[in-house]
Amino acid sequence: MKRIASIVFSRKFMVAVAIILQFSWIFFTVYDFSVRFTFVDGCLRILAFFLVLVVVNNWTNPYYKLAWTCIILVFPVLGIVLYLVFGRSELTKNTRERMDAVHRELTACLEMDYTAIKELMEKDPGAAQQSRYIHDWAQYPLYRNSKTKYYPSGEAMFVDMLGAMERAEKFIFLEYFIIEDGEMLQKMLAIMKRKVQEGVLVRLIYDDVGSIQTLPKHFTRDLKAMGIETASFNPFRPILSIILNNRDHRKILVVDGQVGFTGGINIADEYINKKERFGYWKDAGVEVKGEAVWSFTTMFLEMWNYIRQTSEDYRQYLPEQYHKTENPEDGFVQPYSDTPLDHENVGENIYLNIINHAKQYVYIYTPYLIVDNEMTVALQNAAKCGIDVRIVTPEIPDKKLVFLLTQSYYEQLMQCGVKIYQYKPGFIHAKCFVCDDKIATVGTVNLDYRSLYLHFECGVFMYRSQAVMQLKEDALDTIERSREITRDFCRKRNLVILALQSVLRLFAPLL
Repeated sequence: MKRIASIVFSRKFMVAVAIILQFSWIFFTVYDFSVRFTFVDGCLRILAFFLVLVVVNNWTNPYYKLAWTCIILVFPVLGIVLYLVFGRSELTKNTRERMDAVHRELTACLEMDYTAIKELMEKDPGAAQQSRYIHDWAQYPLYRNSKTKYYPSGEAMFVDMLGAMERAEKFIFLEYFIIEDGEMLQKMLAIMKRKVQEGVLVRLIYDDVGSIQTLPKHFTRDLKAMGIETASFNPFRPILSIILNNRDHRKILVVDGQVGFTGGINIADEYINKKERFGYWKDAGVEVKGEAVWSFTTMFLEMWNYIRQTSEDYRQYLPEQYHKTENPEDGFVQPYSDTPLDHENVGENIYLNIINHAKQYVYIYTPYLIVDNEMTVALQNAAKCGIDVRIVTPEIPDKKLVFLLTQSYYEQLMQCGVKIYQYKPGFIHAKCFVCDDKIATVGTVNLDYRSLYLHFECGVFMYRSQAVMQLKEDALDTIERSREITRDFCRKRNLVILALQSVLRLFAPLL
């Protein structure tokens, strides 16, 4: 009874009920009018037709259009209401304008090193084209004087995260999708509290939906009492809103503008294997030191100023303003961020460019393999051309329906030569690409529609930095501990599973 009561009186449950009631009132009101008045029903069907034309002509993924087209045409009343509330992938006009204003402040502080681009062009024109794309369409520059370190697990990265926080002298910035009470959070809070007392500025951004079930009670109040500033992205309120679709899925830790961390690791004990949920939790991350950390600092400040509706001088957080250090040099490094503000799918296009420029191999980690036509064709064509394409997904899923959907894409990839592996020890949450011993990206971008089209994401593009080969070694080791999927595995599924997968495929962009 206590568990039921805790669920019923939780904020998530009450807000969800409020939203469902509002949606139901709108739906049944419209439905009632359509039943009572033939004229209204005819108007709704005409509206459904024109709404489908709007959907088809949107600058978005064809599969996304197909899913909504089917719903709107088959169930006009439900489809119209659903689409107007949840179907739009872009932000509202006011939200977009406010974010654009903050983004202009950001881009003014990001200066391209054309010497680095020229040097990369001389070494590898294909990699330079990728770098140019990131700069021109995501506005994040390429850096030469930076160093990377790859982590094959959350627990390995957590040790260095704590060490970096302990050495903080100016500021600690954290931005995470999920925050849950436990050993990981408490160790970080102990350091943050001590650092605030030493005069260090500590700021924390969390996604309200991502953390709604996991945040400790009175979390923001307790952090405020410690002197830690907090901001919640897109709070989950009991009001219908089209921006509920857009979440802050990034994971960023920046200390003094000198060291930054990103990857798949959130702040919860399963990410460092202090709590077992789905077998061993295999994650990955990367540490960046040097000039490239500035891009992560500005990413955080952009989101902070957007949420808090503030403005400040970004350059006061440049490391050279308060601490002179000699920057390391280790290949080329280019952090990037992706946003649903525009129609440019930066995360997906970086992945596609890696696949399309591969000469020998591409190894991929992803917890979800829900790929659109562009990604499917790119993977198939690479394999057809003799590229060694290997994809590692979980053996033990976190979401069973999503896992069935993931497995539904196996056969069409495998028949073209793509090799699929399932990680036997448990769940793989890492989001990584490594290619030809020279190019890699590690970040937060999953191979699913929400991550590629609806969420704020981030990652690091690397060329011949030490993290590239560290990731390759980890990939080969992980593949050794994984089960290779055969085409018989796909063909011998029972008819119920195959039918369910077919239905899930149709609505994949909405899951």
